[in-house]
Amino acid sequence: MSSGQGGPHSLAFRVMRLCKPSFQVDPIPLLLDPSDLVVGEDIFDDPIASAQLPRLLHHSQVSSSDSSDLSYRSRFLLHHPSDSIGLSGLLVLPQAFGAIYLGETFCSYISINNSANLEVRDIIIKAEMQTERQRLLLLDTSKSPVESIRAGGRYDFIVEHDVKELGAHTLVCTALYYDGDGERKYLPQFFKFIVANPLSVRTKVRVVKEITFLEACIENHTKSNLFMDQNSQTRETFKPPILIKSGGGIHNYLYQLKSHGSAQTKVEGSNILGKLQITWRTNLGEPGRLQTQQIMGTPIIRKDIELHVVEVPSAIKLERPFSLHLKLANETDKELGPFEVWLSQDDSREEKKVVINGLQTVVLPRVEAFDSTDFHLNLIATQLGVQRITGITIFNTREKQTYEPLPDLEIFVDLD
Repeated sequence: MSSGQGGPHSLAFRVMRLCKPSFQVDPIPLLLDPSDLVVGEDIFDDPIASAQLPRLLHHSQVSSSDSSDLSYRSRFLLHHPSDSIGLSGLLVLPQAFGAIYLGETFCSYISINNSANLEVRDIIIKAEMQTERQRLLLLDTSKSPVESIRAGGRYDFIVEHDVKELGAHTLVCTALYYDGDGERKYLPQFFKFIVANPLSVRTKVRVVKEITFLEACIENHTKSNLFMDQNSQTRETFKPPILIKSGGGIHNYLYQLKSHGSAQTKVEGSNILGKLQITWRTNLGEPGRLQTQQIMGTPIIRKDIELHVVEVPSAIKLERPFSLHLKLANETDKELGPFEVWLSQDDSREEKKVVINGLQTVVLPRVEAFDSTDFHLNLIATQLGVQRITGITIFNTREKQTYEPLPDLEIFVDLD
């Protein structure tokens, strides 16, 4: 795992990863309750046998708690209900680097030991983290070297590194020192480990009636359970973490996205929704944090004119006039208009079931920049049932420009 150069050295690095300890699992696979050996499931069906149950249980508990038993024949017996979980109550420090995942903080306890019989002096220690892309300095004592390390002594320090890259990582520890004979020596040692991806995140963007929804599926690839944090808009509200089980556990999220800026500040053609930030903790509270790549949505196409339906009558009668309340909004930084509004004919040339009642063209005045105007369109339905209002078109009489028609609007036509 490590290597040095330049012949025998007085110093040597020892590295231990600092992380939360793990529970010690009892190697005995199965423990039995002593009463299970003498009591069957149907003992309560017999009133005489069930009356003798307390005496049987007391006898088995006394015999199993005999400390003079040197044959360990009671080692498979369940002496306390908590023993059934298989944990001894002890915590075990990490014996190796273990699995290291993207988004965690790598923390290491490093000890440089003097195994020689003589003191070493003026030790310059460096610790660096080398990845496939960069080399980061974690510790450097060049400006204040360690004065000396006595024979059999050591110098300890701790380094931390936020893991932001996948793949091979190398912790490079070097020492430049004078040994007991006054010879200047250089000791490099390398400790390699692999960083894996703890999660896979799959996203899908859906737009429903001009509302953008983000679906996110998070899968746990680690060997421990992950407790995903939930962000709350108010500090008074606490939301418990969501458990995603180890080895492939999955949880699905659904978000409704809202823009913080006005429509005028959106960049035309931009489809970047942002990044998804994911934070979690392991069983013993070790934190982790990841951020996805930019999530792409439907490109934003800025329109000069927006036509919206404000109100539709709740009851529409056959061959009775009704008024459709509309709003025309100017989304540009200049004045537009005047406008004309009419119902255009579609390519099928079928007779429309909903037509304008009265003048076929409605004239609207000019609309100031980023302003809007309300107007009513008088219509009449000529057929019962569910009908569509189609082809409401806006025409700019000054610029001779026809804008995109309003999407079809369904109404229900009833008898009087």
